[in-house]
Amino acid sequence: VQLQASGGGLVQAGDSLRLSCAASGILFSMYNVGWFRQAPGKEREFVAAISRSGGSTYYADSVKGRFTISKDNAENTVYLQMNSLKTEDTAVYSCAADSSTLWGPFVRTKNGYDYWGQGTQVTVSS
Repeated sequence: VQLQASGGGLVQAGDSLRLSCAASGILFSMYNVGWFRQAPGKEREFVAAISRSGGSTYYADSVKGRFTISKDNAENTVYLQMNSLKTEDTAVYSCAADSSTLWGPFVRTKNGYDYWGQGTQVTVSS
């Protein structure tokens, strides 16, 4: 199983980026998928999650209204569209897959995810 995150880069505050998480070895249609981020010196934190069908989502308050998570099960890829980026969004962003058949607030916690990708660096300059 491999989750490949991509799309990070160096941008200015106010810019946009779209991250991608492509899976091999599993079908995202059978998994809830989350995006997490970790800034230097900080713990990994929840960003967004999407359900197996793609019909339900959760967002961290800090990104609500600016980030959008989506899923293309045909492409076996999950996206994170990030708009109006702020310097505090600077972090390594990782995607993770959870095999639970349930959906709920528990997807906001990093525990319980079965597979993790390697992360992609997002740097937002002022």
